[in-house]
Amino acid sequence: MPDLGALLSPASVAVIGASPDLSGLRGRTLKVMLRHPYRGRVYPVSRSHASVQGLQAYPSIDKLPERVDLAVLIVPARFVPDELERCGRAGARAALILASGFAEDGNEGGAALQERIAESARRYGMAVCGPNAEGFANMALGLCATFSPVLEETDESLSPKGGSRPGRVAVVSQSGGVGFSFLDRGRPKGLAFSHVVSTGNEACLESFDIVEHLLDEGSAEVFVVFLEAIRNARTFRRVAGKALAAGKPIVVAKIGHSEPGRRAAASHTAALAGAGASYRAMFRRYGVLEGADSDEILDIAAAFTCFGGRLPRGRRVGIATASGGAGGWMADACATAGLQVPELEREARVRIDAHLPSYGTSQNPVDGTAQAIRTIGYCELARLVSLSERVDAVIAVVTARSAEVFRRERDSLGRLARETQKPILMWSYTVPSAETAGIVAGAGLPLCTDMRNCARALAALAEYAEVGMNFSAQVPAGANPVDETRCKRVGARLESAGAVLCEYEVAPLLEEYGIRLAPSRLAASAQEAIEAAAALGGGPVALKVQSPQIPHKTDAGAVALGILGPEAIERAYESVLAGARRIPGAEIRGVLVQAMALPGAEMLVGIHRDATFGPMLTVALGGVHVEALSDAALAPVPVSREDARRLLATLRARVLLENMDVDALVDLIAALSQFASEHGERIDSLDLNPVIVHPAGSGASVVDALIIKRQDGPS
Repeated sequence: MPDLGALLSPASVAVIGASPDLSGLRGRTLKVMLRHPYRGRVYPVSRSHASVQGLQAYPSIDKLPERVDLAVLIVPARFVPDELERCGRAGARAALILASGFAEDGNEGGAALQERIAESARRYGMAVCGPNAEGFANMALGLCATFSPVLEETDESLSPKGGSRPGRVAVVSQSGGVGFSFLDRGRPKGLAFSHVVSTGNEACLESFDIVEHLLDEGSAEVFVVFLEAIRNARTFRRVAGKALAAGKPIVVAKIGHSEPGRRAAASHTAALAGAGASYRAMFRRYGVLEGADSDEILDIAAAFTCFGGRLPRGRRVGIATASGGAGGWMADACATAGLQVPELEREARVRIDAHLPSYGTSQNPVDGTAQAIRTIGYCELARLVSLSERVDAVIAVVTARSAEVFRRERDSLGRLARETQKPILMWSYTVPSAETAGIVAGAGLPLCTDMRNCARALAALAEYAEVGMNFSAQVPAGANPVDETRCKRVGARLESAGAVLCEYEVAPLLEEYGIRLAPSRLAASAQEAIEAAAALGGGPVALKVQSPQIPHKTDAGAVALGILGPEAIERAYESVLAGARRIPGAEIRGVLVQAMALPGAEMLVGIHRDATFGPMLTVALGGVHVEALSDAALAPVPVSREDARRLLATLRARVLLENMDVDALVDLIAALSQFASEHGERIDSLDLNPVIVHPAGSGASVVDALIIKRQDGPS
């Protein structure tokens, strides 16, 4: 990894293509740099001007009086590769490419130019950001290497007025415009920023390379990341794990959640698990918090800057309000966000009731009415609610339109923010005045103007605490040590099999991992089917055609269920064969005769290979309607038994598992995870559908299985 310090904290900068014309990007970029308090040396490079914006200019980078740390390239795309070569030969350690016209154009010429950039960066070991970036801002250094209007037109300091929260926010964005918008929208909230970095096309450095550098540098407590795509899953895992271990949350805006164009239509699992679902699963695993829009993300960030070191122990919320209606509305928002609003215990209510008028209530929400706010104030009411043993955090519902009350409570607000051990967030149901917002921010408390965002921010604190507690159990490479002999044996059989493995081929592979399918035998004739049914105990059986070209046998009429007796078996055998023969080109390998499983809850458990993250495990309601019901939970492998239980708890279908043998299902999920950990790179998808979960103590039956191998081979 090249030195990102030379990129983001340079002692000297060359601006290649600098211009005195302030109406164009080349002039505006230098203008923005010069209007902020960067103390390093800035060298304009221009072939047309002897001086630019009051600074001596130089005809090329190799004519500068020193070897610079950073070269900012803002010349037409076709000239960038040659200029970058000159920078490398001149000893520049980093480059920021603001020019557009590369791979984002979607043509071969732009892609070729971008590849030349990557080659030069590798050749000279330069830290190269871009192309098609909007630059960056390092607030502590006063360096704003960008043409963003957010920093061009503002007369504001790089730090917010009226004080700020204790933690700083770093923004890393693949979109420059969106990245700087977080700064623009966050400063009025009192958020302090350490950096805003736009990464553009990421020809060399990607977003999480930048996050890792800033994480190691220690200048930020919270990271806001705007993502179009994660380019390197290994980097993401390393950096997200490091951030979670350090207690420094990453809050993301992820665009492009639509289903990918390519997916294995033959696999229910792959159809359920689109790219968006895989991203969300990875985010959950590593405690990465996703926001719906910029204001929600900034409110989450604000909550963490104030209370990232004092996370709630649960999801129980106390609501302190001067307005009964607003408090009830907030209670609804909390419920929607997955929070609980419990009634307070008697002791807490007695303490609070001493300060309430007769028309107030202390049950929760605690409606102090305007009378209590006049007598004891917002701070004391919130403090009294926080003392309840039944709450883990507090939301104070306020009207912040007038600053008078908050001026009076300025010291109390600061003391409350410093001394509380439970997070306290504020929601104003009126538009806060700028003065009020500054007072609350200076005290170190988050002030939200959207009640849903306020509830979501508090839920994010609780979610992060939960993931952090469980993270150590998620890190190991597998639920069990790898049995090398078994791994090689199963791997060889997978390697030698065809592109699609039918149920009779999948069964012996999974049995190696303790996953047993319902008893069955393969028959090549009606008589063999009759004999197989007798050998399986003589009870009702299912007959299923085995063909790589018929993954969904029910749709093809190639399956018969609950068949009993020789004559019925003979008829069913001919019927399923007839259905299979209607499929053009179907290779029929026989008919699987399988003992009918006892009834129970039908589930799907499967594996699919995500193009970015590799093997992912899916749990869903099973059966023939699995995709229509679309009730699925995903997780990257490995999945421990504890992870499996948490996955099941997220399903709407979990109610169907009440009084069922969930332990058997959990064991199966963990075992399949082990299989996927060892062989997931060889397969594109694996379906166990349905898995019939029987009543408690009776186990689970896998009654169908399918493997579709990865055709491009393991990476």
